[in-house]
Amino acid sequence: MLRPPHAERTRLEGPAGPLQALIETPATEVQGPQPVSAFAVVCHPHPLHGGTLDNKVVYTVARALEQLGAPAIRFNFRGVGASAGSYDEGRGETADALAVIAYGRRRWPQAALWLAGFSFGGAVAVRAAAAARPQRLIAVAPGITTLALTDAAPPACPWLIVQGDADEVVPPQAVRAWVDTLSPPPELQVLHGAGHFFHGRLNELRDVVLAFMASCA
Repeated sequence: MLRPPHAERTRLEGPAGPLQALIETPATEVQGPQPVSAFAVVCHPHPLHGGTLDNKVVYTVARALEQLGAPAIRFNFRGVGASAGSYDEGRGETADALAVIAYGRRRWPQAALWLAGFSFGGAVAVRAAAAARPQRLIAVAPGITTLALTDAAPPACPWLIVQGDADEVVPPQAVRAWVDTLSPPPELQVLHGAGHFFHGRLNELRDVVLAFMASCA
């Protein structure tokens, strides 16, 4: 049985003030002197609709990447929980994500970045990718109807989009149409019958993430 990761609750400096964060480090990294080869940053859903770092989809993605040995940082965007500031329509939230990524790069200077996000956070991750240059990008049900991505350059790295075809928040057809405009295209995995929050489908979501990461190894 896998040991639970070491959890470190902290605040990281963000553009609008401190950002509440949870850093989880796999037990193998806590115990041994092995260098960290990659770290993950996972962005949460919409701040005005109950999105936080404790969202179950964000948790699932973070734990999947931790299973591969990567420390994972989940954090609250500005104005959420104990994070300073207020909602900024995606602009400030993208800056928040980049600040968290910069922290991770200072802490693990030799490590690659795995960037991920769910819903609004998926769209933020895509927007941040141009500047952050992740090694891998994962966007789960990206909120493209809330945060426009038409001006966001497709990342150069391998990336995955996971979408439920019964999504009641982000129209699946809109995601497919957007993917068709991208070059090079991401890998699109559609979970049939899955809604936006992947109720009852989190294990499948985890397996899709792990399979994608394995295919890129």
